Amino acid sequence: MSLILRDDVAARRFAARRRINRLALTLALVAMAFGVFWLIWILWETLRLGLGGLALSTLTQMTPPPNEEGGLANAIFGSFVMVAIATFIGAPIGVMSGIYLAEYDKGWLASATRFVNDILLSAPSIVIGLFIYTLAVKRFHTFSAIAGALALALLVIPVVIRTTEDMLRLIPAGQREAAYALGTPKWKVILQITLRAARAGVITGILLAVARIAGETAPLLFTALNNQFWSADLGAPMANLPVTIFKFAMSPYENWQQLAWAGVFLITLAVLLLNIAARWITREKR
Repeated sequence: MSLILRDDVAARRFAARRRINRLALTLALVAMAFGVFWLIWILWETLRLGLGGLALSTLTQMTPPPNEEGGLANAIFGSFVMVAIATFIGAPIGVMSGIYLAEYDKGWLASATRFVNDILLSAPSIVIGLFIYTLAVKRFHTFSAIAGALALALLVIPVVIRTTEDMLRLIPAGQREAAYALGTPKWKVILQITLRAARAGVITGILLAVARIAGETAPLLFTALNNQFWSADLGAPMANLPVTIFKFAMSPYENWQQLAWAGVFLITLAVLLLNIAARWITREKR
């Protein structure tokens, strides 16, 4: 009799677990469908309106006055320059800091660095823009491309630090110990063993950081501002896609709105390609 009761209790518990599992699975699928629905809608609107405003002149002509033909060539160039400078500044600092946290994790300095990095990761980008505005723009009394690049670099650094540290910590300790046993100095172990083994993850982190800053608008509003004309002067305001999109999308002029959607499409395409490149690098490493 007791055996029958035990079997009955076990069957009821099993049925309850199945019901809970089905409920959790259903809720997860509903949440996924909700998110995918909005994602597909956003991508569809971006493709529909972005491709409609895309033409050869979009890539070759300057930003136009209202109700006249033009393109986004100066904004594309400005965004490329500032993102490239920010990556050139931020990526080496992030990689070296990540190496320090992963390989020399001792004392208060490592803890303080990790704490500050966590704050920077969660800080709104507009705060970074205001900081660089106070530090560079207000002091030198001019908006500039270099100030915009510095603001973007501060967004690159924490992402690269976290990715580099995590990737280096995934390298088995046995590889380091084997190199030490052969008399290899620590700096050579880091450069030729651990960093080489984690290079795919480090490069992926850099690409994801570039993808993040490619569409940042708030920091550039306070630093690089914008420019209606072509400019390669890093000490002067420079056109860029995010601020141009913001300006054109808020305007009542149809040609500016079309160019804004074309710019949205270009940024989305660039971010998509960067994410594909990051996935491809990781897959090749595996």
